[in-house]
Amino acid sequence: MTITRQVADRSTCLRAKVGAVIVRDRSILATGYNGSPAGLPHCTEAGCLIYESRTPDGELEQNCYRTIHAEINAITQAARNGSAIRDADIYVTHTPCIHCLKVLINTGIRTVYYDRPYKLATVGELLKHARIRLVQAGAEGADGPG
Repeated sequence: MTITRQVADRSTCLRAKVGAVIVRDRSILATGYNGSPAGLPHCTEAGCLIYESRTPDGELEQNCYRTIHAEINAITQAARNGSAIRDADIYVTHTPCIHCLKVLINTGIRTVYYDRPYKLATVGELLKHARIRLVQAGAEGADGPG
């Protein structure tokens, strides 16, 4: 998780610094942090583009149009570099949001190791039906290379 936290320090998001590291066989395949697409203004330069929506339970959520989440950036880095990530694990500073978790399920990531819980209730239903595991860091030997 130390490397994941260092990756998060590169984040250009004003609301949360999130880092992700994709690992297989104790080797780092890709890293990502939350920020704008390459070449576009970052929140640190131009401010956030916040929009509000409601969850199915009616809870108000705020998100930023400008930012790509750390998990998605790590996946795109792996794709750009031709690194297969099926059956890999990912270390993330925060629990993935529901959208990132859906993408991680489709990529074939086996386990998500996270440091801090974030909106865990919103991903519970997905986890009941998916093969992916969510493990809080420090549990089950989660202090590996991520």
